[in-house]
Parts: sequence; structure tokens; C-alpha cells
Amino acid sequence: MKLVTFETGGKTCAGYLDGEEVVVCAEGIGADQAVLGLASQGAAGLRDWAMGGGRRIASSEVRLRAPIPEPRRDIFCVGKNYYAHAAEFHGSGFDSTGKAAVPEVPIIFTKATTSVVGPGDAVDSSLDPTASVDYEGELGVVIGKGGRGIAAADAFDHVFGYVILNDVTSRELQRRHNQWIIGKGIDTFCPMGPWLVTADEVADVRAMTLETRVNGQTRQKASVADLIFDIPTLIETLSATMTLLPGDIIATGTPEGVGIGFTPPRFLAAGDRMVVTITGLGELENPVI
Repeated sequence: MKLVTFETGGKTCAGYLDGEEVVVCAEGIGADQAVLGLASQGAAGLRDWAMGGGRRIASSEVRLRAPIPEPRRDIFCVGKNYYAHAAEFHGSGFDSTGKAAVPEVPIIFTKATTSVVGPGDAVDSSLDPTASVDYEGELGVVIGKGGRGIAAADAFDHVFGYVILNDVTSRELQRRHNQWIIGKGIDTFCPMGPWLVTADEVADVRAMTLETRVNGQTRQKASVADLIFDIPTLIETLSATMTLLPGDIIATGTPEGVGIGFTPPRFLAAGDRMVVTITGLGELENPVI
């Protein structure tokens, strides 16, 4: 299922995409949390939505929001998780994580829930006082069944679905503060969408290809199989010391080709357009203002 949260007729709704239509399964008060709530219900909840959906609306007549517009807590993110990007970032002068280009264990940070925006929404570059805005196309993993101490072998049993993310970043703030939360948690700096694809529709997540384009030019392109720490390892690492909750989102890292990888760096500016695509997950497009 392709789960969506959207606005139509001045009302927030949630449902799923069926061809060129969206099927309404929740609307009005609480609809912006419906997909989040569904994550804890698993297959039974998805069956209820499939059997009990209401009216249908042409997808061209709705405005999509992030599928989970207000995550229950900060998004868990992974730094330097593709080999080529780890090398490019380490050599950029912006890496404050240590001497090693390739980390020995996953580097985890978070993005504020208030950074989330939906497909088509603008990323506000004026909120970065250093004018060093960069893009990072990423695969997001959404947790279904929660838990602590999840073994890597069981990790995919805890995955509800997948979504495209763009980990937009102020590079100078990232470097200035010697950590990543401030430079990455800026309002509007986490585009997400266009929908959440449930795990049952993804045969092999490693076979997915991620591509990021800026103003039509391909900047990033890599296979999810190139992750240094794969999805089971990330889930095992995070859950070793904390309980993962239904609806938690893990951004798995970005490939080579970010703006600071160029000489000179190619930072984003007002008027730019970013498009992130991942096989089977659609296309996430956002303008920069």
C-alpha cells in the first residue's frame, strides 16, 4: 500500500493511493496522525483500511503532505553510511566525527520533528544564516512493531514501510557546533514523501536505487546495497539501548555527490529545485526559497 496524508477541500485526510485516485480512510480531526497510528496496527490495520476505505478523489485534486506530518519523536539519522560519501565528507573539511573516514560503528544523530515538510513544500534557505544549505537524498525506514534488543536477524519483522527523505543541512552550522543537530534540525529541512510504501510491497530493499537531482542535474546515484551499515544493523544498534516505537523513522544515510563534495562547494540557493527518487517509492520534489 502507498499510504498518504493530504489536504482537500480545506480538510486534512489520510488514506492510500490506488492508481490515479486516493482512497479516504480518515479525515478531519486526527487524520494527520492516522498513518502514524496505523504503524502500530500492522497487517490487521492495513486490511481494515483496504476493506473500509471511503470516497475516492483524483490524486491531481489533493495536496500531499508528508505521510507522517508530525512524527512522535525526532527522526533518527545515520551519518557517513555510504563508503564513497564517507570519503567525500571526510575530505571536505566539514567532518568533525574523528580521524577515520569510514566509521567503525554507526554515527547516530537526530532531526527535529518540526523540520518535516511534505512534497512540493519549500525549503526555507533564509533560516540558515551561513548560506551553506546542502541536500542529502535518503531512504527512510518506518518502524512498525516496536521493541528493545531487536536482533539483526529479526529486524525486518519490525519494519512497517519505507519513505523518501531529504536530510537538508546547513554545513557551516554543522561544522561550527561540532555536532549535527543544529545544522540539520532547521524548520523545513526535512522534506518527506510523497507517500509511505508498506514493507510488503518491497521485495528487496537492497535492490533499490536512490537518485538526487538539483535543477535537473543528477548529483547522487547509488544502490541501497552500498550502505556501510545495513538496515538490520541500524535497527539492532538503536534498539540495543532504547525502545523503538511504532512510527519511528530512521534515515539511513546519503550517498556520494552532496554539495560539499564539489570544489568549490555547490550550496543550494533560492530558486533551486531538488528531486529525490528511490525505486518503487516515487519522487520527492521540493523548491528552495
